[in-house]
Amino acid sequence: MTECACCSAKPILLYSCSGAANTGWLADRVTRELAREGFGSMTCLAAVGAQLSGFIESAKSALFNVIIDGCPVGCGKKIFETNGLPYLEVKTTDFNVIKGKTLITEELVRTVTEAIKRKLTEQTCGSSCKPE
Repeated sequence: MTECACCSAKPILLYSCSGAANTGWLADRVTRELAREGFGSMTCLAAVGAQLSGFIESAKSALFNVIIDGCPVGCGKKIFETNGLPYLEVKTTDFNVIKGKTLITEELVRTVTEAIKRKLTEQTCGSSCKPE
């Protein structure tokens, strides 16, 4: 059984695509909002991609590594797979966001953030426990 994040001393680390497209911008904004709301700590995806030892070790010791990729290309997912690291992936395009077309509004950021918060709560805590 998965350890409940609410009761764990291990961190949940948040990684964001910050690509040039609107979908990467949305991923970055949502990741920053999740960190601001205490759903994890944002850290550097590029540092993992560069195989910097401290970032690799942090990812290995995290309770969960949550990657918010901007699109189905899945750069963040590929970085973690290349390094043999565990992860949970969410793509902004899973929320009917069309790369290069959908306008990124505050309402969309909030909608995607809330959906990911629900998903993280299900993945990390199940129904018996909720992060504070």
